[in-house]
Amino acid sequence: MTDLVIRPLVAGEENLFDSMPDPLPQLRQITYADGVAGGGYRPENTWVALRAGRVVGRAAWLLPPGAVGAPWLDRFDLDAEPEVGAELLHTAHEALGGPGLYYAALPAHWRRRAEVLAVVRAPLAAARLAGLTERGERLRCSWTGTPLPASSGRYDFRPPVDAAEINALVARIAEPDILTGVEIARAVGGVDLATDPLAWLGNAPEAWRIAREAGKPVGLVGTAGDACFPLLAYLGLLDEAARPELLAEAVRVLAAGGAREVVADVDAHRVAVLAELERTGFRQLRSRVVFAPSNAPE
Repeated sequence: MTDLVIRPLVAGEENLFDSMPDPLPQLRQITYADGVAGGGYRPENTWVALRAGRVVGRAAWLLPPGAVGAPWLDRFDLDAEPEVGAELLHTAHEALGGPGLYYAALPAHWRRRAEVLAVVRAPLAAARLAGLTERGERLRCSWTGTPLPASSGRYDFRPPVDAAEINALVARIAEPDILTGVEIARAVGGVDLATDPLAWLGNAPEAWRIAREAGKPVGLVGTAGDACFPLLAYLGLLDEAARPELLAEAVRVLAAGGAREVVADVDAHRVAVLAELERTGFRQLRSRVVFAPSNAPE
């Protein structure tokens, strides 16, 4: 590795980052140039490993303007052995004040796809060599117009009266089924989407629906139609039997507002929730594996 050079970019070197071919072009993610234009990517937070002038590893930490947290590793690509990637991360961590979170974006069903595994084994191994530990996996799913299941008539749906009613129901829901963008809410706004969704989504009761059975609340869903794309931001239940119809109702609300695609994030271990999303017409778009420093609290 005597010819290996590891350094941050300097302003105007965006093309150097992009000179490394995208190893996972099937992933939908912002380009590096768009990230720089939006202020989230910065040269001093972007590092490359070069051999004979060729980029063999690249790592970009992201911090949107106005964010209250620390930058997180958002792009990490490697065209070399894992030890090179680990050295790249170690060197960058020293300059950036230590290791932080890494959100590894991967194609859907990546573990079952040999061509994807061939690409991602090295960077994931490098992350572990650099002292990062896998802490969980979240799946992003997308509905794109599939006919929705018919309502049974068992439940009725209405908007909440006010923010207080939303907060009261949120307080009763221990573990929401769906939290879309929970990582961004925490990193950018310092908000726990599971316990304080209105702090991130805003006080707009018309974007929410309460599911009731015989007048009794059994579930709550919050949508966001004017985010980067229409999404199910929050879905929590007091009765799991209401999951199919509340999920379909939320999609209907967004579709009635003009949405042609709706996205939702779910923890990979929530098998029942994922199955219901698929029955509603959602399909997996990508996975996000979360890595954190080994000494970070769970």
